[in-house]
Amino acid sequence: MIKQIFYLKSDKINTFGECPIFLKLSYKGNSTTLSTGKWIMKERWKATNKLKNSLRIDKERNCKIAIDRIAEGIEMAYYELLKTNKAIISVVDIKNMFTGKTDKINEVNILEVFEFHNKHFEKKVNCGEKSKASLQKYKRATNLLSEYLLIKLRKKSFPINEINNQFVFNLESYLKYESSFGDKIGIGRNSVIKYFQCFKTMCKYTMKMGLTKHNPFLCYDEKLVIKDAIYLTQDELEKIEKKEFYIKRLDKVRDIFLFSCYTSYAPIDAMSLTINNLAKDNEGDLWINTNRMKTNVKSEVPVLPSAERIIEKYASVNGDKLLPKMSNQKMNAYLKEIADLCGIQKKLCHYVARHTFATTVTLGNGVDIENVSKMMGHTRIATTQHYAKVMAINVKKDMDKLRSKYS
Repeated sequence: MIKQIFYLKSDKINTFGECPIFLKLSYKGNSTTLSTGKWIMKERWKATNKLKNSLRIDKERNCKIAIDRIAEGIEMAYYELLKTNKAIISVVDIKNMFTGKTDKINEVNILEVFEFHNKHFEKKVNCGEKSKASLQKYKRATNLLSEYLLIKLRKKSFPINEINNQFVFNLESYLKYESSFGDKIGIGRNSVIKYFQCFKTMCKYTMKMGLTKHNPFLCYDEKLVIKDAIYLTQDELEKIEKKEFYIKRLDKVRDIFLFSCYTSYAPIDAMSLTINNLAKDNEGDLWINTNRMKTNVKSEVPVLPSAERIIEKYASVNGDKLLPKMSNQKMNAYLKEIADLCGIQKKLCHYVARHTFATTVTLGNGVDIENVSKMMGHTRIATTQHYAKVMAINVKKDMDKLRSKYS
């Protein structure tokens, strides 16, 4: 609901020693101010409890009548806007409706547009259609834009139709070199590009809803720099698998990591798997059937012997869950210990397991990339190509076939 607070702007004083009375109007976390056109002495404002007590002086009564009419007019302006069936009503819209500036009512605040998108996206998360991680990314993008407006432009809102190329590239510069998170200053190039992808997507959604007519972030066309994916070789994979860990937490992390290496499941997917996701085919082979959390794409993965041993190990420990629970942060910290103990120089994180499945476990053993893509839950082969690298041994096998033909 609308919140109205009348206050005295004591930094301004007229020749009669009076200060102007202003209204602070708040709605859905945003606020704006409005002059009432009335003046009163600071002492009288306090003595009358902001004109709330019984008033005897005619001028003070007139002030009280005026601000009451303004409060009533603000409420009427709000209800008039509700009748227009606008999906987003801003505090500035209410002010413009009250003051008669109806030509400015359709100015949509960019932050309100993003919040509108995020609320809709949250419903999809609650229904299991989208992942919590994606929602967090959109919320982070919204917060970064809000910080930019506040720190660089000293504004709490900004009309979307006033966003131009200069605004977009100044925002990029701020994110890359000036934004801060903890002790870190600046955001990496690829991360900035991903946040701009969020900006584009959120504006695209509001265009579909008829809230905006253009997408001001379309001028930003930077491309991600694809780095070589880190994956484990067969020797490194066997080192981890054969290593004996006497510390329980490291043994648990190793099992979760190896399960991902042999099934391709990302952290949020792997730890949400239950016995209900297991099924046997006509030949008695075990499969995992589920929808990938991030893409909601159906994925069917055969359970390899190494993964099946891990499932059996925790069968009587976690109820209906296939794997024990552990936060991604702890997983990555413990994986560094495991890498050191196994003499592996690569920086291990949970997603190295996914790259290992795509490259060493599947493509390295002759599985077609189309099948790898399907098991990984990708919607495009190009995405799989980022995860899976063509290995030298595969090239050698193919060239040996070619060599035999020519000889």
